[in-house]
Order: sequence, then C-alpha cells, then structure tokens
Amino acid sequence: MNVSASIPCWTRPVLEWTPLLDSAALTSVLAKVREWRPYDGDALLDDIGAVLDDVVPPEEDLEELAQRLRGHLMQLVDIAVASEASEKDEQAERQIRLARQVRSEDMPGDHWQAVGHLRRMAWSVNELLERLVAIQCLKEPAAST
Repeated sequence: MNVSASIPCWTRPVLEWTPLLDSAALTSVLAKVREWRPYDGDALLDDIGAVLDDVVPPEEDLEELAQRLRGHLMQLVDIAVASEASEKDEQAERQIRLARQVRSEDMPGDHWQAVGHLRRMAWSVNELLERLVAIQCLKEPAAST
C-alpha cells in the first residue's frame, strides 16, 4: 500500500534567526551561572549559630566565618533586591542598608573586636532573614536536628 502525502510548503519569506547574545556575552552568562551558589538555609543557620553561640569561635576560624557571613549577606540582599522587598517593606529596606554597611566593614585585627564584628554580621544576617521570611520573600529554613 503506497500512500502519497503532500508536504506543506511555507510560501512566505522568513527572517533568518540570529542569536540574542554574541559569544562574549554567552561566555559571561556561563561564568556567572558557574559561580552561582544556591541558597542554603541550613548552612546559614549553622554559621549564625557558630558565631552567636556562648562559646567564642577560635581565632583561626574567624576569617572563614567572616567570609561565609559576607556571602550570606550578599545572597540575602540579592534575594531582597530581586523580590523588591525594599519597595514592599520599610523594615526590609532598613535591614538591607544595615547588611550592606556591616558587610563592607573591614575585619578588626584584635581577636575580641573581630568576634564583636562577626556577631554584628551574624545578627544582621539573622534579622534580614527573619524580615524576608515575614514578608514572604523566602521560606523559613528548617532548623537542623
């Protein structure tokens, strides 16, 4: 049984497809995707707990904790900006400003001043997280058990 079917032919001219981004722009986007780190609420809570705990973190851990807290602040501020939290909520705007200020401060050389600085950063992370949860920009992270 031979069935001959006619194939529809497009008769109107069609513009040639051109990519939206050139190779340099695509390379830049790819680099940013590779650098991206997903939001990890458990790690955030662990770092806050490590700094705000009654036991002072050892001096050799301070710089690493500072870097992680700065990362958490950057990520929370990015989430807040992307969700337009500062336009929705005055307290969120204040927390974003404070987070940016605390994040930009240099780590003091003295151990106890550095611990104080870390605690201010951890407090800022915690306050911004709570505000973003309250205005439903983020879900509350589950506390590790």
